[in-house]
Amino acid sequence: MSNLQRFGVTLLNPAKNSVFRRNVIAQESLRLNSDEATQKTVSKEDLSEAEKRLTEEVETLAKEANAIKERTLELEDKYKRALAESENMRRRLTKQIEDAKIFGIQSFCKDLLEVADILAKATEVVPESELVSNLPLKNLYQGLKMTEKQLQAVFRRNGLTQINPVGEMFDPNQHEALFQQPNTGKKSGTVVVVSKIGYKLKDRTVRPACVGVAQ
Repeated sequence: MSNLQRFGVTLLNPAKNSVFRRNVIAQESLRLNSDEATQKTVSKEDLSEAEKRLTEEVETLAKEANAIKERTLELEDKYKRALAESENMRRRLTKQIEDAKIFGIQSFCKDLLEVADILAKATEVVPESELVSNLPLKNLYQGLKMTEKQLQAVFRRNGLTQINPVGEMFDPNQHEALFQQPNTGKKSGTVVVVSKIGYKLKDRTVRPACVGVAQ
């Protein structure tokens, strides 16, 4: 008696035993295939979840990068605007300082113009015939002329020049028309008489010339 028979196990015949073994092998193969398919399904699900998380992270990083880029461009634009504004402010202040240096004497010049007018009138009223026979008057006249000449030189050194526009076209920015003179043979609007000489400091009119123009 065999060991299997001893334990009450009845042996199949060889043919039946071979069929049994094949069935067992087939069932084990199906079980292994089923387990492998399950593992593949789980692996695909895990991979899909990982790809999904990675995609979400990439999208989040892309949004953050775009936000940083926009903020950088905004700050760069503000910096350029502030830089341009600072440069414009610097130029304006520089121009104002230069103008203050140039035109700071404007009121003082206006006061001196009255002195220049008096000197001019004083020399104009002296008859030339008197200068020949009257030596003291001649000396006084020459002294006044020298003073007037020196005063005009001082004016020119400080940028103050005369406006004496006889023969020029009338300019309302530099001239003040007192009257119109007809039948002068000049083109209408031409300055034919200067009653009072004007002055300008650099390019700024300090006192317009008082003129008469052709009608």
